[in-house]
Amino acid sequence: MRIKVDARLAPLPAAGLSLGLVLGLAAVAAQAAPAAGGAVHTIYAAGDIARCKHPDPRWSGAAATAGLVEWALRADRHATVLTLGDHTYPNGTAREFADCYGPTWGRFRERTWPTPGNHEYNTPGARPYFDYFGARAGRGYYSLRLGGWHLISLNSNLKGAEHTAQLAWLRQELGKDPVRCTLAFWHHPLYTSGGHLGPGRMADAWELLHRAGAELVLSGHDHDYERFAPQDAHGRLDRERGLRQFAVGTGGAYATPFLRIRDNSEVREASFDGVLRLRLLDGGYEWEFLAAEPERIPAGARLDRGSGSCH
Repeated sequence: MRIKVDARLAPLPAAGLSLGLVLGLAAVAAQAAPAAGGAVHTIYAAGDIARCKHPDPRWSGAAATAGLVEWALRADRHATVLTLGDHTYPNGTAREFADCYGPTWGRFRERTWPTPGNHEYNTPGARPYFDYFGARAGRGYYSLRLGGWHLISLNSNLKGAEHTAQLAWLRQELGKDPVRCTLAFWHHPLYTSGGHLGPGRMADAWELLHRAGAELVLSGHDHDYERFAPQDAHGRLDRERGLRQFAVGTGGAYATPFLRIRDNSEVREASFDGVLRLRLLDGGYEWEFLAAEPERIPAGARLDRGSGSCH
């Protein structure tokens, strides 16, 4: 299922932001504008977002990260949001989407392309997730194009015949209209140093993407930020053809610690809620992790940033 991008932005309030966050967001917005000629497509991504048991939703982690994304979207009205699953806690119910996700990240639902997490499936069939995102949820997996990039959303909750059908679709999708640069995103990371020690799910999908020369995989699930060096589906370093994985479970729910550092893990951060900004270029990409509470970053310190080339 291939979907046309809709770049509309609904009006968003900016109430409840700290002075430090406002100043930090202004800096983010100043850097977010696309290059002349429209060659750059900017993405803001995170998962594990709205915890409904927070005592005051106006000051929750989800509200802080939503404020960061809001300012960035106002600076670049063509930017896109990817959500990496576990949109609400604990059970992905319709009420949680209405009361917890809706007032925060739901404010830019029309700019969002999602993938489901395991908490959505605490409600049978993840029905509220599919109802909330409608056509943008596809059948749990779908693809879209952003310039010269092919974006593929997969459902890491599927098993048995459903997952087999998803893999058959992925093979077919990767064979259509070949492009140089490909990004895939799903909820459960294949590699992690966090609480869900792996190897995780989707090694078979990773193998197909690796053979096709894809560049990036984004995931959530562990409530931290972690960047890996390019790897194959067996955890072997492959700087020439491997996929670089970002785990970005920092959307605002709550932080969890790293337990055992995995091979090829290059950067880890579990102190800040935040989002990953990706700038998709013609033949390459740039990344930066943006903290939702920049006033907490020690003076002179910089969070993760870098760049890479497509295969």
